Amino acid sequence: MAAVRKAINIINKKAGFDFHIIQKFTAGLQLTGTEVKSVRNNNASIGEAFCFFKGEELFIKSMNIGTWKQGSYNNHDPFRVRKLLLKKKELFRLRVKAAEKGFALIPVKLFESERGFLKLEIAIGQGKKSFDKRETIKERDVERNMRRHEE
Repeated sequence: MAAVRKAINIINKKAGFDFHIIQKFTAGLQLTGTEVKSVRNNNASIGEAFCFFKGEELFIKSMNIGTWKQGSYNNHDPFRVRKLLLKKKELFRLRVKAAEKGFALIPVKLFESERGFLKLEIAIGQGKKSFDKRETIKERDVERNMRRHEE
């Protein structure tokens, strides 16, 4: 009897609030064994994380993957810099867009693919101004009130 896996779905809720999402990409992650086991226990956070280029490669920093309890001395550093795996064309597109003023690369969602690999959805985002954020809050409130009155 096969064990039923619960879905991994770690979301960066602040991304949609702080940025206008322009385009999304799915990237693989270069992780160690204890990191994979820790993420499968939903012991990770991408709320404060950001992506940056170093040479020709893309990395993610400040992504918190908690230590694995049974990891002993083989455990990983929770905040280490991790490499993102993308195709060269995608890396080129991301580099060009990220170089423009006002754009950033933001991690949006960490999930497990159908084949069992951990993937990170990253987005090109343009920072919102404070009045844009107020507009987002108003839209959310109106939508919530509409749903309440329908019921």
